[in-house]
Amino acid sequence: MAADSQLIAKQPHKPKLAVWKFASCDGCQLSLLDCEDELLLLAQEVEIAYFMEASSAAVDGPYDISLVEGSITTPADLLRIQEVRRQSNFLVCIGACATAGGIQALRNFADVSEFTSVVYAQPAYIDTLKESTPISTHVSVDFELQGCPINKLQLLEVISAFLNRRAPQVAPHSVCIECKLKNNVCVWVAHGTPCMGPVTHAGCGALCPSYNRGCYACYGPKENPNSDSLCHWWEQKLGANKSTVIENFRNFNALAPHFKEVSEHRERGDKA
Repeated sequence: MAADSQLIAKQPHKPKLAVWKFASCDGCQLSLLDCEDELLLLAQEVEIAYFMEASSAAVDGPYDISLVEGSITTPADLLRIQEVRRQSNFLVCIGACATAGGIQALRNFADVSEFTSVVYAQPAYIDTLKESTPISTHVSVDFELQGCPINKLQLLEVISAFLNRRAPQVAPHSVCIECKLKNNVCVWVAHGTPCMGPVTHAGCGALCPSYNRGCYACYGPKENPNSDSLCHWWEQKLGANKSTVIENFRNFNALAPHFKEVSEHRERGDKA
C-alpha cells in the first residue's frame, strides 16, 4: 500500500484544459469531440477539467489552457468571461463567434431592440447587450483560431503548441492555395463565380470551391488581404452591386477588423 502511494505521488501533474461556451452553435466544441482517436491521445497529456459539451463532471480552476467558443452578448457573459480569464493561464479563442462576433454580430449593424420586439413575445424580459462582440473586446487573449467551424487538426496543433511553450504553426495562406493543392479549377476564372477565396484564411480545405461554389469566407480574413482589388474585380468585371459585396464581407466574421472596415467603407461608397 505504501509503495502504491509513492507511485501516485510521483505521477506528473497533467495540465488542466477547460472548454467554455458563450453565444454560439457549439460547432467548434464538436470539432474537438470529432477528433476521436486524437482526443484519446490528448486526454493522456492533459486533464480535461471542464467541458460541459462532453461531461457534466467539472474540476475547479485555475486552468492551464482555456478554449473559449462563442461571442459576448449578455451582461452575464461579460462577467463570466472576466472570471474565465482570471482562472486561465492561457486563453485561446476558437471559432468565428469568439474571434469575430459570429453571425449574431450582424445585429451590430442594425437596431437590436427592433429584432427583439419582432422575435420575442415579451422583449422586456430579454437581457442582452446592444452588440455581440468577440472575446478580445473584453479580455486579453493568447491566440485566436479562426473558422466556422474550426479545423480540428489546427486546434490540436494550437493545444500542442501551448503545452510545449511554442508558437502555433497555423498556415496563414489563403483558400486559393488550398484550391491549387487540390487541383481545383478556379470557379472565378472558369465560371465567373464571385469567390472570397483570395482574401480568406485557409483551413476548410477549399470545401465550397471543390463543389463549384464560391468561398463564403467562413475562416475570416487571411494575413494582409488585398480586398480593394477583390472588390474592384467583383464590381467591374463580374458586375456585382454594392449590396452583394457588403453581404459577402458581413457574414460569419462580420466583426473581423479587416472585413468590418471593408464593409463599412463600401457602405459609405469609399474604396476598401
